[in-house]
Amino acid sequence: MGRIAQGTKVLAEGGYERVFRQTFETVPKEQLLNSFACYLSTSAGPVMGVLYVSTAKLAYCSDNPLSYKNGSQTEWNLYKVVIPFHQLRAINPSSSKINPAEKYIQVICVDSPEFWFMGFLNYNGAVTCLQEASQLHGTLSM
Repeated sequence: MGRIAQGTKVLAEGGYERVFRQTFETVPKEQLLNSFACYLSTSAGPVMGVLYVSTAKLAYCSDNPLSYKNGSQTEWNLYKVVIPFHQLRAINPSSSKINPAEKYIQVICVDSPEFWFMGFLNYNGAVTCLQEASQLHGTLSM
């Protein structure tokens, strides 16, 4: 049901390219290569959203705002991750040893943070797109 709502939002806002440009800062001539519905693993649990792969970066944005405490007040914000390609060290596709149908993509940054994306509607497409983007930049291991 969440995917239907997300698709409706994207259509209403003019497509993934437009949503990407409205959500993230872009550099001149940056092009969106593809986008993938998925979940980002967080300490609070998986967060549903979209992983964008552009010619300059990987960017993730949650479908819905998440709540957090700011002092005594509860605030709401979209969960965003932006990783320029020059900050990526590795992109590792993998699957669960217990349940091989559970597939993940681990993204490791040069300054040590790592992110786990899962629940892709198009896992093979995401892996292929990330491999092609990494070859374009020549700085990653896969």
